[in-house]
Amino acid sequence: MPAKRSKRLGSLSSTRPPTVKSKHAALSSKATRTLIRSHHQLLKAKAQAERAGDEARVSSINAQIQANGGLESYQTASKLGQSLERGGDSSKVLIDWIKPQLSEWNATLPRLRVLEVGALSTKNACSRTSSLEVSRIDLNSQEPGILKQDFMERPLPSTDEEKFHLISLSLVLNYVPDATGRGEMLKRCVKFLTSQCPISLPPTLFLVLPVACVDNSRYLTEGRLLEILANLGFQLAQSKRTSKLIYQLWNHTGATTLKKSFKKEMLNPGHKRNNFAIILNKG
Repeated sequence: MPAKRSKRLGSLSSTRPPTVKSKHAALSSKATRTLIRSHHQLLKAKAQAERAGDEARVSSINAQIQANGGLESYQTASKLGQSLERGGDSSKVLIDWIKPQLSEWNATLPRLRVLEVGALSTKNACSRTSSLEVSRIDLNSQEPGILKQDFMERPLPSTDEEKFHLISLSLVLNYVPDATGRGEMLKRCVKFLTSQCPISLPPTLFLVLPVACVDNSRYLTEGRLLEILANLGFQLAQSKRTSKLIYQLWNHTGATTLKKSFKKEMLNPGHKRNNFAIILNKG
């Protein structure tokens, strides 16, 4: 991984290594969680050191990453831990939610365009739905059918045909290493959504986050998340919780002008809480 951070604010390429098919003996659930958590903590520390221009610290963290087995060990744990850290096939929830609208579709209509950011598989519930045409991207895809691409560097659509009826961010936003970058990702989603749909499905964002991001953060609550998305022109259509994840379906109203900015501010004090936050800047 490069020591020098890209100057592009939204670049994700150094934040989430790829998942690959496991070629090693399975790790225990506890070992898998520990390895993944440790790797992401190191990546966040590395991003902070890169922003500070501390090359010595960057080199030290790179050495720690390699001491933990490097990307290969992380990739093995990430693949094994999909159901733990990424909710398995979360698109099953998405398909269940939009099933009433999809029932309107027939073979004479164009298929609905879906952009799956951080795609893990070409065989999930979305991919098995005939009314959907799924474009899949991931930072370092190693599976045919998933384009190796950073969403934040994907060219903006120049025509409506290049936009999507639905965007899936399933456990992607929490992998962005800084709060401003998360806000920029949400803003960018609006630019990729079309308002033209052959059925009664509005422009839609499917968002999945660890519950801890909204329940145990000092700087983000579920209410604040609703405010941020509403400020971007979204309305919450569906929501579901498990013990580890929160699933949300957001319909876009067509509004494109931000009414206010959201800074990082203390909302839920507590020394045992995490620092997950979303900063949304106007403009």
